[in-house]
Amino acid sequence: MKCPFCSTLEDKVVDSRLSKEGEAIRRRRECFSCKQRFTTYERVEEMSLMVIKKDGRRETFDRQKILQGLKKACEKRPISVMTLEEVAGNIEKRLLERGDTEIPSSIIGEEVMNRLMDLDKIAYVRFASVYKDFKDTSQFEEELRAILSKDG
Repeated sequence: MKCPFCSTLEDKVVDSRLSKEGEAIRRRRECFSCKQRFTTYERVEEMSLMVIKKDGRRETFDRQKILQGLKKACEKRPISVMTLEEVAGNIEKRLLERGDTEIPSSIIGEEVMNRLMDLDKIAYVRFASVYKDFKDTSQFEEELRAILSKDG
């Protein structure tokens, strides 16, 4: 495994654990060269999903894109990377369970928003403002009102 700090290919596995859902193995590794530790995940390669973009293009599903979006939305929020990994894994699992080989990007975006709504309202608004492409503050206000009305 390539070290994310120094790019050396030599490392050792320090600890291995099964993820909570039992669908991945989490491995803590230590680089022989720089001695830094990092985490990798090993999971079964499932059938490949194709994502249908808004403009009709198709691209291979990439779980990392979901994770990057979650991390960006949750930046400076009290949410661990481990939690975000679990959320991304749950979204991927749910998409695979649909049994479709092609999924519109809008379905993926809605899944992410649903999970963020439950996880952190601020992160939800951040993600929604980009995903829904708010053009002005009135759209932002409408979204906030909808959140507040759901909270009671």
